Formats: sequence, structure tokens, C-alpha cells
Amino acid sequence: MKYYLVLIGVCVSLLQAAKFENIAVDLVIGGLDKPVWMTVTPTAPDYLFIVEKEGRIVVFDKKRGELLAEPLLDVRDKITIKMNEQGLLCLAFCPDFATTGRYYVYLTNNEGDTEILRFVNKIVDGKWQAEVNQGELLLEIKQDFRNHNGGWMGFGPDGALYIATGDGGAGFDPKDRGLDLNSHLGKILRLDVSPQKGYSTKGNPFVGQKGVQPEIYAYGLRNPWRCAWDGDYFYIADVGQREWEEINRVSFSKLKGANFGWAIYEGLELNPKKKSQKIKGDWERPIYVYPHDNSEYGGLSINGGFVYRGPIASLQGQYFFSDWISARIWSFDATLDKVQTSDINHWDETFKYKGKKIRQLVSFAEDVEKNLYLISHNGEIYQIVENN
Repeated sequence: MKYYLVLIGVCVSLLQAAKFENIAVDLVIGGLDKPVWMTVTPTAPDYLFIVEKEGRIVVFDKKRGELLAEPLLDVRDKITIKMNEQGLLCLAFCPDFATTGRYYVYLTNNEGDTEILRFVNKIVDGKWQAEVNQGELLLEIKQDFRNHNGGWMGFGPDGALYIATGDGGAGFDPKDRGLDLNSHLGKILRLDVSPQKGYSTKGNPFVGQKGVQPEIYAYGLRNPWRCAWDGDYFYIADVGQREWEEINRVSFSKLKGANFGWAIYEGLELNPKKKSQKIKGDWERPIYVYPHDNSEYGGLSINGGFVYRGPIASLQGQYFFSDWISARIWSFDATLDKVQTSDINHWDETFKYKGKKIRQLVSFAEDVEKNLYLISHNGEIYQIVENN
């Protein structure tokens, strides 16, 4: 039996190699300081905006192949990092950035609490300059502990800002934040940031309910590390506790009010630490889970990615993701409703650079043309390319 399983594995690898031949990675940027995120705006398509965890957003000019002398933002004075998951974690440009200059950042502050801030960009004498008042604080979320800070945000199909928060830390969600609708922790939040100041929660599912935070749009998450919109679909990579890492995918219509099950469920299984509790109503099952082990399908801490929509035809529709600990990189066909291990494509060997695997892969990124990038916390950013 073992012989046949090995033979099947070899055949699958050969088929993948034939389908995805000539795919590789190129080093685009090196020498960065703990990068964790990168994004773009159509207003400035030649620039890549890179979030460094210590508190800067640096700007890479693709045409010149170099970093600009001035960062977009420097908030190092706002941040004290006492645990690896803290810091400046995400950046999102407003869809109307061309006219408003507004963008949003997600950080943990000097006290270790989460802040969502709005900044306005200005260009003075050709240099990026953020507003001098250090941003408008939209939302502050008290963290129970120093880990599980979440750290993703992005604009959805409706033009609102969506924010993914962790459950506040420690292990097994000791304060039951994931399912507590009076807490912002362990949630997908939704803010309509179109007002000149502040934001609106109009259209959110729990607005007006007593003892419920109006910003909550979905709940039951542990530590979502990187989400992504792909048209009408929303992907959430949620870091597991003891047994399972998971990927959730829901349509825009189903996201509203969705319950993803943590901490009563981890992956598809009941959490033994919460066996006395029960889910109220239905909950959204993940479309893929992988175990905490050393196998080619295993790992310990998921990094969510993107569905590939770039110029490489053979990669179209592949959802890419990876694992921080095992350094595995995978993808699957995004049209699948339920993903099995037989559907998984393996990329960590293909994406070697100069014969070495990419280590400490922390996030994926897209540019305006939808090219896909891999961000290493070691300070490098690689682009997936096709060798002709």
C-alpha cells in the first residue's frame, strides 16, 4: 500500500511539473527591515508600498529599481514591540485615494493595543509626506494579551473597509472573545469610512442590538493572518491552536453575520477545551484544513495569500498560501468548493532562489497588474515569474 501511495505522489508531482513548467521567482527587493505586507494603488502604479513591522512604510520605485529616500509613513514612535506578532501590520489605500489621499494603517501601539488610523498623503517637493497630526484614530481595541493581534484590512466590493482581528491571545481563547459579540476581538469588522471624519456602521448585521459592537460583520476567528478578496469571494486564513490550520472562503452575501466557529471548533473538529459549550445556530466550515505535522501537507502557522489573476496563464485561478513554520508553499484551484490533499500543488521547491528555499515567508502581495509577490520577514520580496 505504501508503495502505491509513493507512486501516486510521484505521478502527481510530474503532472504538476508539466502543467506549471517555467515558473520561478525573481528577487525584486532586498535589505528591508522586517517587512510584513506590501500593497499598491492605481494612482501610483509604478510604486510598491512596503510595511516594515518596526513602524515604517517604505516606497519602492519599480522603474528605477530602488527605494525612495523618503518613506510614505514613519510611526515608529507609536509602536513598542514586546512580542513577535506586534508592530505595524497592514496598509490599505482608499479606492478614492487619487482624490482624497486617504489611507489606513493597522498597528499595535506602545501599550500593545490595536489601533486603526486614517492618514492623508501629501506630496511636497516630490517627497511623500503624511499629515502632520499623526493620523486620525478611528478605532482602538484593547488586547487581552500580546499575541493574536490579527493584522489584515482591505476594501471590499462595497467600498467599505474590512478588518480582521485576532482573539486577543494566550491559548484556547480563555476569555471567549471569538464568539463574544460585545468584543471586537476574533472578528471581521466593517467600517464605512466615506464620512469626512470618523466612520459609519450602517449596513452591519448587529447595529442597534444591545451589548453588541456595531462594527462587527462576522465572528468566530482565532488569529486571521492575511485575508483577500477575489471578486465576490472572501478568503480568510486562520491560524490554528493545537491540531489544524484552516482556510475559509465565503461569498460577499454570506459573510454578513457569519460565524466561523472558533473557539468551539478548530478546523472541522470540536475543541476539547470548550466541549461544554455549543455553537448557537449554524457556522461556516473551512474549505481546507491541514494538520500540525511535518508532512508535505503540514505545518503550524498559516499565511493566507491571493487567487492568482496576473499575466501567467497557467497560474490563473490558483489560490496561493503558505506556512510560516514549515516553509511550505501551496496552491489549489479556487473553483473548488471543498479542497482535498490531492488537489494541492506544491511550490516550495519551484520557488527556490539561487537554490535556496524562501524562509520566513510572512505574506503574499499583488501589484496593479496582479503579479504575485512573496514577502520574507528576513528582508526580501520575490516576484513569481514565467521563464520563456
